[in-house]
Amino acid sequence: MHLTHLSLTNFRSFARLDMDVPRRVLLLVGDNAQGKTTLLEAIYYLAAFTSLHASTDRQLINFLAGQESLAVGRVVGEFERGGQRHRIEARLIQEATAANGPRLRKEVLVDGVKRSVHEALRLFNAVIFLPQMTSIVEGGPEERRRYLNLALSQTVPGYAQALTEYSQILSQRNALLKQLAERRGDISQLHYWDELLSKRGAVLISNRIEAVQELEREATRYHYRLTHGQEVLRMVYHPAYDPLPKPAGQFSLPLDTDVDRSKFTREQIQQGFQRRLELLRPEEIARGVTTIGPHRDEVRFLANGVALGDFGSRGQVRTTLLALKLAELHWMKTRTGEWPVLLLDETLAELDAQRRKDLLEILTQSEQSVLTTTDLTQFPEAFVRESTVWQVQTGVVARA
Repeated sequence: MHLTHLSLTNFRSFARLDMDVPRRVLLLVGDNAQGKTTLLEAIYYLAAFTSLHASTDRQLINFLAGQESLAVGRVVGEFERGGQRHRIEARLIQEATAANGPRLRKEVLVDGVKRSVHEALRLFNAVIFLPQMTSIVEGGPEERRRYLNLALSQTVPGYAQALTEYSQILSQRNALLKQLAERRGDISQLHYWDELLSKRGAVLISNRIEAVQELEREATRYHYRLTHGQEVLRMVYHPAYDPLPKPAGQFSLPLDTDVDRSKFTREQIQQGFQRRLELLRPEEIARGVTTIGPHRDEVRFLANGVALGDFGSRGQVRTTLLALKLAELHWMKTRTGEWPVLLLDETLAELDAQRRKDLLEILTQSEQSVLTTTDLTQFPEAFVRESTVWQVQTGVVARA
């Protein structure tokens, strides 16, 4: 799979852009704040329909265009997948309203036909590396859950739909718990929500179990290569509802315990999750919140048994993130049969010479990669000659 054309209208700093995208390696060169990362963000938006840079879609609309009563930001991508050509268009439409200020809506079209976001997901795949993504390793659990959700939504059929439904059910159940805590009422009402929550939650948990095992296998291999055999990486999944029984007298399993949860069926996970919710009802009513479930899952990264989120050096964290992203690339290829587009933002800047060499060798495996840099001399001359180089300056893209 590879992107053949990208068109932007009122997206970030780009009022208008139309460009054919070359296959294989594209190097985007320019100073900071010129629009290089925005191009990566736009390509990734076609895969995930969300931004890793903006807290809301409204921030993606060009600032000047956003001052109008009607503003439309557009990202259009044409791509080839499995020998067929497709077109995805994402529209962000902001309309002024008299009562509540600007109203934003999102429209997605696939080959000219309107689709829901859930229907459009998995048609175009991309893996992105941004410097601030080190938070996946060293940030809070919500960062790792978001990472898993974005990766699985692009790859696993039905995952995004189950995630949306789970979040909606969770909100309803939490509202009922608060109501029961404040005004009492019929506790049996929780049975309905417990059944729904456990059913959707089992979909998320079972897919996360499988995905983390597969990602860990690939990430360990890449990490071992990048560290030249000096470190062994572990990616450990800790579900808030764990179908695995804990040893007697033990509150939780040790951080680096090697466990296999793949033997549990989705039905077994759902039944166990629901029973656990029933047991926790008194505590959850008192607290007014659901205390277990995929919304509280955790994933930890360890190198040679050391928790990188707590004790990893800057270099270890960055190398782990790079190994994870390369693993994600290979994992998506295995799952979908197509190479995703790889997007790397200033990736070489903090790597030593040997790791740069290793990374560039790995890049030759993918079908299409887009890299940004402020300094072209970071790349070997032979690599630059075999790549397409474009200059990005104040929102203008031109062949170097």
